[in-house]
Parts: sequence; C-alpha cells; structure tokens
Amino acid sequence: MLVVDALSGGERCVCELTGLAGVDISTMSKHLSVLREAGIVDSEKRGMQVYYRLLTPCVLKLFTCVHTVSTRMPCARQGLGE
Repeated sequence: MLVVDALSGGERCVCELTGLAGVDISTMSKHLSVLREAGIVDSEKRGMQVYYRLLTPCVLKLFTCVHTVSTRMPCARQGLGE
C-alpha cells in the first residue's frame, strides 16, 4: 500500500520508492513488477532511472475499504473466525 499511496501523488523513480519503503532496489523492483503485471502501475525508463506512475487510482478506494472493514470486524482482526 505504501508504494501505491506514494504514486497517488505523482510519478516516482525506483530510487525514491526504495528510500520510502526502506528496502533494497531488487526487492522494490519485484514489488513494482507485480503491480505492473496487474495493471496497477506503468513504468518508463529515462536514462538510468525507471519511473513509475499509478494507472488505477481507484485501487486506493479498495485499500481504504479493506482497512475500514478490518478495523470494524473482530473476526477480520483475529484471522477470520479463529
């Protein structure tokens, strides 16, 4: 969610996202690859940097909804009925 939230403010290079998340570049690249394959983000290489932008801002509503539901329902907080 951190990456998608960061991209909601505009495009970012991998180096910026890596710094925000506190992970190494290879880890961030793997996460971004999954998001790109899902159609959530798009990328563009400029020189030595790759920049990402959010393609589906509606995904932010999904995250907000999931968070709201998980904080309201006791079974969601405890692993769905455990």
